[in-house]
Amino acid sequence: MKYQRVVFLFIFLFIMQPAMAANDSLIPGDVQNYIGYGAIVFTLLLFLVVMLVLLRTFKVLTRIILKSEGYTEEQIVTEMKPVKKEKKPKNDVWIKLLSLKPLSEEKEILIAHEYDGIQELNNPTPAWFMVLFYGTIAFAVGYMLIYHVFGIGQLQDAEYKTEVALAEIAKKAYLSKSANRVDESTVKLVSDPGVLASGSVIFKQTCAACHGDHAQGVVGPNLTDEYWLHGGNIGDVFKTIKYGVLSKGMPTWEKQLTPKQISDVANYIKSLHGTNPANPKEAQGTKETDNAVIPLKKA
Repeated sequence: MKYQRVVFLFIFLFIMQPAMAANDSLIPGDVQNYIGYGAIVFTLLLFLVVMLVLLRTFKVLTRIILKSEGYTEEQIVTEMKPVKKEKKPKNDVWIKLLSLKPLSEEKEILIAHEYDGIQELNNPTPAWFMVLFYGTIAFAVGYMLIYHVFGIGQLQDAEYKTEVALAEIAKKAYLSKSANRVDESTVKLVSDPGVLASGSVIFKQTCAACHGDHAQGVVGPNLTDEYWLHGGNIGDVFKTIKYGVLSKGMPTWEKQLTPKQISDVANYIKSLHGTNPANPKEAQGTKETDNAVIPLKKA
């Protein structure tokens, strides 16, 4: 009973695995493939065991039925013993495969003419060779029609372009997943316009209420000067946004924003350094010089 529960649990997990798998799973794709292959092999082995058990069951039932009908043990053994097929001579098999005539019939297929005492047998071309030959002709005609006449299939250059397009889609999907795995120790300072534009939108929606539309500081500190309360490098800014500083009134955004969004808004904040907005709030914290700061480019 214990083993049956384990088997049923494994089968249930195998069936439910695609539904439970997340697109941004931390398990590498090749490991997931190995797990899937292992599950398939286990299922096949389980199927084989079930077939063997059923075969054994049928044999026992057959023996019981024959015994109930009055068969003796010797008769039961004889009935259940499989009938062996007569093996054909190997020479006969080769002769049939090659469409040859046996030696005893060679006189019947001799061609009438001879030269210098040499005679020729009228052996036909083997059937397998003719099937292969005509099959290659049919394949060539079908290939020409599909690829060069009707244009159903893709030629090499078109197939290459399709593969490149699919690779780009897969690349974007991979980058989107990896972007959502970034944290304060792996975040990078970037100046990509798309990242800064995304960060600007997030800043205005979530941060402007406390830090001002231009990060000049309102309730929260000024984010455009060189003074920082909790560190000014990109990792510190990411960490402050992610975990917040509840004692200072800074909420945590870990549950509201994805790691990619936190990275975007952190890079946008870093890009505001030195923009000198109007009516800035007085400096707070420790002065930090960051030569890697990327200033926001004004249009």
